[in-house]
Amino acid sequence: MAGKRLYQKIASQILDKIENGDYPPGTRLPGERELAEKLGVSRVVIREAGISLEALGHVEIKGGSGVYVKKHEQKDLSRLPEVSAFELTQTRLLFESESAALAAREITPEQIEELERTIERMENSPQDSDEADEADRVFHLTIAKASGNSANYFIMENLWRMRVELPKVREMYAAVCVEDSYSRVDEHAAILNALKEGNPEKARKTMRAHFSRLIENLLVASEQHAIEEARRRSNANREKYLRSAIVG
Repeated sequence: MAGKRLYQKIASQILDKIENGDYPPGTRLPGERELAEKLGVSRVVIREAGISLEALGHVEIKGGSGVYVKKHEQKDLSRLPEVSAFELTQTRLLFESESAALAAREITPEQIEELERTIERMENSPQDSDEADEADRVFHLTIAKASGNSANYFIMENLWRMRVELPKVREMYAAVCVEDSYSRVDEHAAILNALKEGNPEKARKTMRAHFSRLIENLLVASEQHAIEEARRRSNANREKYLRSAIVG
């Protein structure tokens, strides 16, 4: 958070209100004077925050009229690429490590609180439950949002869709996450601590460590699955040929 400019913090607060529905798509934001009084800053800061939000694609500034929340077009995201759990996790390691480093510089106190709540939900929910998975999803999406880059958030949303909507990926993650639930909570807490410190390098390293261990566990799970599949085929062949011998 060190070095974050005031207008960026105000832009984040306004964006939170947009995403919470306080300012629905198509509506006009309150005027500069009103927002300045509500948020306790100057009109110049409000103007700079509006420019920042427009650059990120959240609002449109209409000269002489005001600032309007943009209506996002409905996108066809139904088709996902067929990727393996290893491919997805490798991409997440590369992408989320850098996203966390960016977030360490930009994250707000409100977003820190959101991350703290998600870790509490992970700890208090059964590890194979929808509640734990939802807390995990919110944790990673919040970090992408905290990076201050809308493209990062968009990419993270679709990486998560691959994680839960591709059957083979979902099965592999489920097998791993149940076994390493305690490590998962500890690693998320380590990432959070790095973000609290505003330390980009530490945030990057803790996120990489999280996914590096996940890749290791995916390898173990994959090997176990291969062994079980080979044993199943062997048993099926044994029954088949023994039955043939008895009949003969």
